[in-house]
Amino acid sequence: MKKLRIVFMGTPEFAVHSLAAIHQSEHEVVGVITSTDKKGGRGGKKLIESAVKKYAQKEGIPILQPPNLKAEPFLEELKALKADLQIVVAFRMLPTVVWDMPPLGTFNLHGSLLPKYRGAAPINWAVINGDLETGVTSFKLKHEIDTGDIVLQSPLAIEPMDTAGEVHDKMMHLAAKVILQTVNLVAKGEVSFTPQDASMVSKAPKIFHHTCEIDFNKPTFEVFNFIRGLSPYPAAWTTLDGKQLDIFKAHAMISSHSLEPGTIETDQKKKLRIAAQDGFIEIKELKMQGRKKMDTASFLNGYTIETLQTRKKVHEH
Repeated sequence: MKKLRIVFMGTPEFAVHSLAAIHQSEHEVVGVITSTDKKGGRGGKKLIESAVKKYAQKEGIPILQPPNLKAEPFLEELKALKADLQIVVAFRMLPTVVWDMPPLGTFNLHGSLLPKYRGAAPINWAVINGDLETGVTSFKLKHEIDTGDIVLQSPLAIEPMDTAGEVHDKMMHLAAKVILQTVNLVAKGEVSFTPQDASMVSKAPKIFHHTCEIDFNKPTFEVFNFIRGLSPYPAAWTTLDGKQLDIFKAHAMISSHSLEPGTIETDQKKKLRIAAQDGFIEIKELKMQGRKKMDTASFLNGYTIETLQTRKKVHEH
């Protein structure tokens, strides 16, 4: 097997496991491309570095943080690394001049069984839609996003109570195995490609705050899947007493009732549930605007619910 010179592109914790798998193999990671540092924290003064940058610093891997992927100085630096291959895990869209640079091409890792869930939020949408299985796909990049020919796929079960966060954590370990297998196939000259089936395409668009509002008029299990599919981030929410209430963990209870969807029932001690179309959402972990995340009993210990109705989600626009 040929030892490859590899440039790795990624930003969040999800990508670190794949970077580590390659770095600890016989191949050489000659450079890491990651996002620019951002200011955040209290007062917005602390400089926040990406998880991939922190790993690369610790391991002494050269780091590039270009604000513009088409800028000539960056392209010259990238060329100078003389990579055989580029690997992309959880990074932004690349211009053709970047992904077309290495002789063996650029390969991406996507968090779904492509062509299902092309787009920015494949894990969230798989859970929101109540899927029992997702997986990871490695593929060779081409111009249209998430459309390249498939190299490897590996399935991953979604348990009935899994949140998107729990699926994410299981998936990042699977992703590392699949991306290293892909690199080794390329190194041995044994890689083969399978075109994506255009008839099986589905989308996983980016999720925005306003689309995370819970609609309790929907069936109970749809609401339950919506909550776990957005937990822990960006979090499904409703409003209570005029404030945003994020819900992170809940149980679904199918039960006939005559209550209007969105009606709250509580014993003011341990139980807090909200009526949906054909049952109740029993809240287990939540965060009121301006307060910390906590379990329901802790929340009710310090908060008296005066409004017995959450704000109904209304589509007037």
